[in-house]
Amino acid sequence: MRLILHVDMNAFFASVEQRCNPALRGKPIAVVGSAKRTVVTTASYEARKFGVKTGMNRFEAARACPSLIFVIGNNRKYIDASVRILEVLKTFSPMVEAYSIDEAFIDITGCLSPFGSAEGLARAVKERIREEVGLTCSIGIAPNKLLAKLASDMQKPDGLVIIDEAGIPRLLEDLPVNELWGIGPRLTEHLGRMGVRTCGQLGRFPAGILRERFGIIGERLRLMGQGIYSSEVVPIGQEEEAKSVGHSTTLPADISEKAIIKKYILKLSEMVGARAREHGLKGSKVCLTVRYPDFYTFSRQKTLASHTNDTRAIYAAALYILEAMRLRTAVRLLGVSLSGIAKGVGQLALFEEDRRREKLLEAMDAVNRSFGDYTVTWGTLMDEGAGGGDDTGVISPAWRPVGVKRVNVK
Repeated sequence: MRLILHVDMNAFFASVEQRCNPALRGKPIAVVGSAKRTVVTTASYEARKFGVKTGMNRFEAARACPSLIFVIGNNRKYIDASVRILEVLKTFSPMVEAYSIDEAFIDITGCLSPFGSAEGLARAVKERIREEVGLTCSIGIAPNKLLAKLASDMQKPDGLVIIDEAGIPRLLEDLPVNELWGIGPRLTEHLGRMGVRTCGQLGRFPAGILRERFGIIGERLRLMGQGIYSSEVVPIGQEEEAKSVGHSTTLPADISEKAIIKKYILKLSEMVGARAREHGLKGSKVCLTVRYPDFYTFSRQKTLASHTNDTRAIYAAALYILEAMRLRTAVRLLGVSLSGIAKGVGQLALFEEDRRREKLLEAMDAVNRSFGDYTVTWGTLMDEGAGGGDDTGVISPAWRPVGVKRVNVK
């Protein structure tokens, strides 16, 4: 039987800060970004007892816990800790998948002999992480990734739960569907309207009706309700190529001036283009995402004539989308992404002007890789407005240790 282990670091960002600063240990802290309009990215367990949650703004968090200590996030610390944890995990099995900066899956099938049992291996993992990184984690072990992730969340913090095959039906029978990985609030609502509220009900629901309602994922949902999940652990470095490259930013204040909005779009276009060029990727579609102050969010897309990773082409497409919009109010968030990704495609530069543009981008990228992002940037970004780099201090949940999802940080 296959055995999958899921490691979930406990209140990761907050725990790293408490490890680095003994004065914060045992106290309610919230890690936030450096921007004015930031939210809580992680709260320590001491803060969670007062109701402080991820996504709260500073005012809400301080109201829930008047003694709360706000700590500006430091991405370098978190990435360093994450990489060290992954190195520890790879000593137990070569099959380690970095799911996010604070989560990982390990296929431990055939790795139990030195430890006697799955529990023995899990306790060894917890001890090594505690000794070498100074942090605690919760671990779940099960026959597949879906159940291993469920198990790791059942006894936090510092928990260890093992789900064996015989106990799966009993565990899932009355478990709410939203406890399963991948079933979010909207899907939970849709299932509830169909009378499906527990995993047991989902596992028995007619597959044909689920397919009719949800398409190809309908049958997969039914299998998930039965605890069946076929996705395998994908070792670090063997992941599929990214399907898109994107960046978004919450603006320091709601902005309605088109000139300033355009500067932010240029900044995001450069971030997208630079990452795509670094990994030799080009895309055929540009998407612009806009969020209003009431959190209504929408996206519009433009298909390009050919694949590109040129900042100016991405920016021009995003501006085309912007000009076609009728913004009903000021803007809270902007995002730019490049999709239709392919490697080693695109037209050759036939004209001298095109070749000069390519060389200019290559030179900019080389300088910025050597001396830091935005050492060289577009003149427009040096004026008041969007500024240079992304200085929010919040790292994307999509971060990975290798590949295009590894975003450079300060």
